[in-house]
Amino acid sequence: MSHRLHAAALLASLTAAPVLAADAPSTTPSAVVAQAPASAWRAIPAEELLVMTIEGGKQVVIQLAPAFAPRHVANIQALAKARWWDGTSINRVQDNYVVQWGDATEKKPMPPGLSVTSPDDYTVSIANRRLAITPLPYADPYAAKTGFVGGWPVAMDGSAAWLPHCYGAVGVGRNVSPDAGTGAELYTVIGQAPRQLDRNIAVVGRIIEGMANLSSLPRGTGDLGFYTPQEHQVPILSVRLASDLPEAERPHFQVMDVASPSFADYLRLRANRKDDFYDRPAGGVDICNAPVPVRAAP
Repeated sequence: MSHRLHAAALLASLTAAPVLAADAPSTTPSAVVAQAPASAWRAIPAEELLVMTIEGGKQVVIQLAPAFAPRHVANIQALAKARWWDGTSINRVQDNYVVQWGDATEKKPMPPGLSVTSPDDYTVSIANRRLAITPLPYADPYAAKTGFVGGWPVAMDGSAAWLPHCYGAVGVGRNVSPDAGTGAELYTVIGQAPRQLDRNIAVVGRIIEGMANLSSLPRGTGDLGFYTPQEHQVPILSVRLASDLPEAERPHFQVMDVASPSFADYLRLRANRKDDFYDRPAGGVDICNAPVPVRAAP
């Protein structure tokens, strides 16, 4: 199939009728996740899991998204292999916005061989990628269409797709454009989804475990939530790829297959929940309020 025909087929799929069974039995989203069969889950590769250990031995696990930010993710993987983040810190905690970490001095030498990035890396081309899209059939104020690809929430226009700034999304800090950041300075969203950042900063992954270890940190009192010299910058003890850890120490996670009947049921209930607690179904859901379920591998 030519790129032109394939792109046309993909765009047609975005407007196709959603796979949301109106006559499916009423239950709750959490019940659907709990009852999903093994066939509804896909293992997350160890090389796409980043394990960050902070002060007190607390851990945060990040799933990386190489399909959507390949150059930035390659840099992050190289930085982890070089143990570059060991001894750096969490430097910014802004209420209802982000937690940010990296080298507070901005002087720590980078390992050799990092890729050059640009604002072109903020999106991927729909025409040049064989994206299997599960569409979300509700209006979105920030994108023409939204949906799910390979376990990730995506926003789309006619030609490009990108990861949105949902709660727990991990992005790359940068200076003024055209600087796009290396991946050494990272942040995660801890408040209402700041979707105005979409396509202005690279989103490279999401927190899948240990979010409370970041969102509960004391807020910085400096400008934009940065910690002042009198405040405690939270030390980062280590950052490792799960694939570089001994097998006994590796975390194992699974993400729900967005093409599965279980995910279709989950989406239906996120948008139209009516059970013992809910009397009025919302009749819709936005991309950030339908997070793709992730679980520790049984």
